[in-house]
Amino acid sequence: MTDTLAIIRSVFAECGISQYAEGERGEKFALLFDELIAFNNVTNLTAITECEEVALRHFADSLTAADKIPMGASVIDVGCGGGFPTLPLAIARPDLAITALDSTAKKLVFVENMAKKLSLNVKTLAARAEEIPEYRESFDVATSRAVARMNLLTELCLPLVKVGGRFVAMKGASGREELAEAENGITKLGGTVTEVDAFSLLSAGERVIITVEKTSPTPPAYPRPWGKIKKKPL
Repeated sequence: MTDTLAIIRSVFAECGISQYAEGERGEKFALLFDELIAFNNVTNLTAITECEEVALRHFADSLTAADKIPMGASVIDVGCGGGFPTLPLAIARPDLAITALDSTAKKLVFVENMAKKLSLNVKTLAARAEEIPEYRESFDVATSRAVARMNLLTELCLPLVKVGGRFVAMKGASGREELAEAENGITKLGGTVTEVDAFSLLSAGERVIITVEKTSPTPPAYPRPWGKIKKKPL
């Protein structure tokens, strides 16, 4: 673990987020890496297995949203997969209460196990975002990373956010182009774009973090079934 922790601390320092690898948090990231690789040998969660690359492309990349989320917020991570950004955010921001949402239950097994091992404020929910009306407008923040293009993703995420809350979309180099496609839908769903933060994350390339404030309730007609969302984006 000592070598793993040193690598994680080095990567985080290069990314300007060294505070998240200090003390107990650093030890939790090191354990998360070890457990991810062990679990990945049985159930495929990621093609990235080198410590430096995991620290950059999974851990640090997930933390690009960390300063976009208010203190003490309730967060739903839509399409969390193997736990990114859920697990890094939960380690770095223990003040957050995170619900990890994914339609693939076997991936959530890893998330749930790590939440217990690392004493994280995380619960899992195996479901599709468009099929959980009981959670409608229940969260302060929705996050999502590498799930779908923005014009589709917005209809999955904004209905889950309270008025006054926000949707934080974690995008790559295509982020601005995707936002242009999604602007009409964002307005229909009760959102207003308040920040577009573009930057380079070392060798991982360009990142665009889009913050959408929920300024009015989402109309009852949304979200639609996934087939309709995909066939005819707003």
